[in-house]
Amino acid sequence: MFDVYITKAAKYLPNEAISNDEMEDYLGLINETSSKARRLILRNNKIVSRYYALDKKGKSTHNNAEMSNIAIQGLFDNRFTAMDMELLSCGTTTPDVLVPSHAAMVHGLLKNKSVELNSSSGVCCAGMNALKFGFLSIKSGSTQNAVCVGSEKLSSWMQSAKFENEVVSLKKLEEQPILAFKKDFLRWMLSDGAGAFLLENKPTDSLSLKIEWMESYSFAYELETCMYAGGDKLENGEIKPWNDYSPDQWLNQSLFAFKQDVKLLDENILIKGTQSAVEALNKNNVSADQIDFFLPHVSSHYFVEGLNKTMIEYGIGVPMEKWFMNLATVGNVGAASIYLALEELMNSGKLKKGNKIFLSVPESGRFSYAYAYLTVC
Repeated sequence: MFDVYITKAAKYLPNEAISNDEMEDYLGLINETSSKARRLILRNNKIVSRYYALDKKGKSTHNNAEMSNIAIQGLFDNRFTAMDMELLSCGTTTPDVLVPSHAAMVHGLLKNKSVELNSSSGVCCAGMNALKFGFLSIKSGSTQNAVCVGSEKLSSWMQSAKFENEVVSLKKLEEQPILAFKKDFLRWMLSDGAGAFLLENKPTDSLSLKIEWMESYSFAYELETCMYAGGDKLENGEIKPWNDYSPDQWLNQSLFAFKQDVKLLDENILIKGTQSAVEALNKNNVSADQIDFFLPHVSSHYFVEGLNKTMIEYGIGVPMEKWFMNLATVGNVGAASIYLALEELMNSGKLKKGNKIFLSVPESGRFSYAYAYLTVC
């Protein structure tokens, strides 16, 4: 088995940073009315800026594959070029098309040579799953290097035009034409961007991160769906998929909007996350005091205090001065978030040889969790 190192990280955040007061300039107003939930949600998540691959007319400036490609270009230099790549592994919640795969669409933009492809779907863990595929490929000796990407193009899913048909239907039924909180909630949480890592079987002369181990867990066997798109949740908790609805229902019920069961999220996301983190650390004989930098992907700052408290209760508390997050400035970028956080840390000048980094990524889709433990070389 070969050692695996992250030897370079790059990112792409489209256009200019967007403040809270500008969000509806890009996403638009639903029923020509400003969202009543927006300020409450933003106050809790503490995000102050984010990036959209949109202009103020709602026109896309980049698609997901294009942002991924731009991030990947940042990995190339005289030492490692696009022609040296052996594996491309991409994770996203929001591919541009259903078929072909997201990785194939990104590869089509690279125009380099034939490489192995892997596309990981899901929500936030999709980025970590893409990373693990590259990690295992190099570790097994199947390849000597891999480019791994986490990316999202979420803004297009959240534009007001996507919800207008539902609001019109509500008016016809003489109901209040207000978007359900489970749909409005995520409009103020999510944003766009891409991050990329170069993985190799040898460290470089500059800063490299050895991936000591990666672990993943799912609680879908016991918990119902929490975050979803492309269907709707029935009273019994089951998800009825979009292809079992008629085309007019796709629009009138905003079936392709992202929705979240916030009650289910609040009850489970922290406890299941901490339980799985304990299992991952114990399995690999790592204690909390062996963590120099803790990078938790959190969808909202609302969860930070609770996560810290729960980790302390379970005996894996990490002092807050060791936490590293950039949620406030780049937003929640789903599968790309952990890439963006680690890229920023790698370029911060804070890392020293021998430092240990613990990555923690939860996914509320149906409660999945992914972890990685890194050593600075």
